[in-house]
Amino acid sequence: MRKDQTPDLFADLPPAPPAVPPQPPASPATDDDSILLHESAARDYLEYAVAVVKGRALPDVKDGLKPVQRRVLFAMRELGLSATAKPVKSARVVGDVIGKYHPHGDTSAYDAMVRVAQPFMLRYPLVDGQGNFGSRDGDNAAAMRYTEARLTPIAELLLAELGEGTVDFQPNYDGSFDEPTCLPARLPFVLLNGSSGIAVGMATEIPPHNLREVAAAAIHLIEQPQAGLEQLLQHVPGPDYPGGGQIISSPADIAAAYGSGRGTLRVRARYEFEEMARGAWQLVVRELPPGVSSAKVLAEIGALINPQVKPGKKTIDQSAAQLKTLMASQLDRARDESGKDDDVRLVFEPSSSRIDRNEFVALLLAHTSLETSASINLVAVGIDGRPCQKSLPELLGEWCTFRIRTVHRRTGHRLQKADDRIHILEGRHIVFLNIDEVIRIIRQADDPKAALIARFALSDRQAEDILEIRLRQLARLEGIRIEQELERLRSEREGLLKLLGSDALLRRQVVREIRADAEKYGDARRTVIEVAVTASRSEVAAVSDEAVTVIISEKGWARVRQGHGLDLSGVAYKDGDRAGSALECRSVDSLVIVSSEGRAFTVAIAGLPDGRGMGAPLSSFVDLGSGRIAHVLTGQAEEAILIAKTSGYGFICTYGDLLSRQKAGKAVVSVEEGASILPPLRLAAADHLGALSSDGRLLIFPLEQMKRLASGKGVQIIGLRAGESLRAVIVTRGSRVAIRGSVRNRPKTLPSEDRHLGQRARRGAPVGPLGNITLDHWPT
Repeated sequence: MRKDQTPDLFADLPPAPPAVPPQPPASPATDDDSILLHESAARDYLEYAVAVVKGRALPDVKDGLKPVQRRVLFAMRELGLSATAKPVKSARVVGDVIGKYHPHGDTSAYDAMVRVAQPFMLRYPLVDGQGNFGSRDGDNAAAMRYTEARLTPIAELLLAELGEGTVDFQPNYDGSFDEPTCLPARLPFVLLNGSSGIAVGMATEIPPHNLREVAAAAIHLIEQPQAGLEQLLQHVPGPDYPGGGQIISSPADIAAAYGSGRGTLRVRARYEFEEMARGAWQLVVRELPPGVSSAKVLAEIGALINPQVKPGKKTIDQSAAQLKTLMASQLDRARDESGKDDDVRLVFEPSSSRIDRNEFVALLLAHTSLETSASINLVAVGIDGRPCQKSLPELLGEWCTFRIRTVHRRTGHRLQKADDRIHILEGRHIVFLNIDEVIRIIRQADDPKAALIARFALSDRQAEDILEIRLRQLARLEGIRIEQELERLRSEREGLLKLLGSDALLRRQVVREIRADAEKYGDARRTVIEVAVTASRSEVAAVSDEAVTVIISEKGWARVRQGHGLDLSGVAYKDGDRAGSALECRSVDSLVIVSSEGRAFTVAIAGLPDGRGMGAPLSSFVDLGSGRIAHVLTGQAEEAILIAKTSGYGFICTYGDLLSRQKAGKAVVSVEEGASILPPLRLAAADHLGALSSDGRLLIFPLEQMKRLASGKGVQIIGLRAGESLRAVIVTRGSRVAIRGSVRNRPKTLPSEDRHLGQRARRGAPVGPLGNITLDHWPT
């Protein structure tokens, strides 16, 4: 193939490779029979791609079937397995399919037959399966030697007109049988049952639709060929899945998907609340989104309740731990009660009847497949034999064109049969009008056939038919029947000629047939289309917002108990450990751990163990490295925090500046060698800061003089000399602080004085002869 030629990937491939452009004279060592490797590889791959696209993976827009499905249905028709016939073993059908039409493994043929027999996969199953044909939970069908099958009544809409010249036939793989290139579908099965498949370079995902709606849209398009997407969507509002469910996407999203031939819809399960005794209730799911099974939903819930540690990690992720706690606080039990009476019945029992029902549903929808996405990718092999992505008007319009052509061919075939029968009957009518002479000619002539042709101007076929008539057919009553049949056939012929001669009459006939089929086989819509807000995981995370107390032992073991103001005197600790701190917060808050190296780590409160045990070490939730836990605090993101170090430096930040999503935390405070971080202070309504040095000097200055930073070393709080350090800091409302200490082992409290007031970074003034000095708020 020349470089200036664009290959047509989906046109019929020529039997031989194209001519190679003239080449320079070959050298004596050149082989005349050699070919270029890249040309051979390109052609071989092209043939493979076309074979996969047209012969295996994509449905035909005319009958909505892939080749193997078409062969299965045709083989069953040839075996006489109509809807009223006795079913036969599936192995017999598969044997006919692979022996006559589909020269591949029996697995591919049986899998195709199983799929078109599963009512949870196809909106309108084409095979009536007897036995185990699989389940929506992913169970495989029984072996073909155990199951039996026959066609369903609706399959007649695909096969009934095969013998009426409606479609072309082609030789099978060895030329011993003929098979149809497509089936004369009386309805657009490409939309009714949909299809899914992956080819080379393209894929298809056509959702199923409701028969009555699609038939109404096809009728509208036949009557008004210029109808657009907006008009068709009035008849086809969206997919209609076999398992029901609810489409929550907006009409604009649905229209965009059908307009471009590609899109995604949000589908959720349908549920109801069942009232129980004593005010209790439970959530019951009866319809699931497409591709979702009860087993899948229960497996997802199990993974949420018992999350697994990821490879290479020591503990589960914080988000997984938080979700585990949230799910455990909301859901008490989930079970599958599906059976003979209910195809789908999933029951979810809340942990308490006081739980908000809408929040409970939102939690399940957001974190399981009870709400999921369903793809739309309208790719099919068109009536021109080329696969491409089509919009809804294009897909339905091509089928309408095919159906009109099919009815035209069927009408022509019936006209030909009527003419042929009229021709025969006209010859027989001559016999009955001249019975004596015909008998005489047959008895006396050496060549009766030629004599009859010469005497009555008959055709060769009429003469042959007359000579084959039995004596019993010469009765007088038979002549009357011939005249009646001739009259009927001539009237029928006149109607067929009118139909062939008028496009309007032909379209009217197609519409009548579609309307009759829709009346006979149509049913109500199963999938509800109702716009709703998509369940958001971030919104669901706020469902369990309750007051909790985080109990932290002296050695850093943490646990959570519900409520504030708890009596913690009876809390037990591990041997050698004792009470540390208790932080009152909300279950949706985060805990910040500040390490001795100045790094800040974040742990979700909901991810901490409950108070029924001894808790877990905080170090197991974060990666401290070579550092150790210095301080633990909680708060709100906008809350101001004072960070100070014994080196005399510090700064003001917000609690949100300390939060980090990384397990390794983030660097917040630059800690000098030999220094340590003092307990962080919440500023609240404070306006002054008091700083006490290790040599007993106190400096009080306005808090506004401190610098606000997100991280770093900070600014100098109090002037220190070599060997001195910052012992304590305090924030107060007002410029007065309480100085607590001892004199001769007796506690004493002194108020700060005006001499202690100054500017930031000054040395301050001595507090007096007190030992063990600490700072406290002065009573107001």
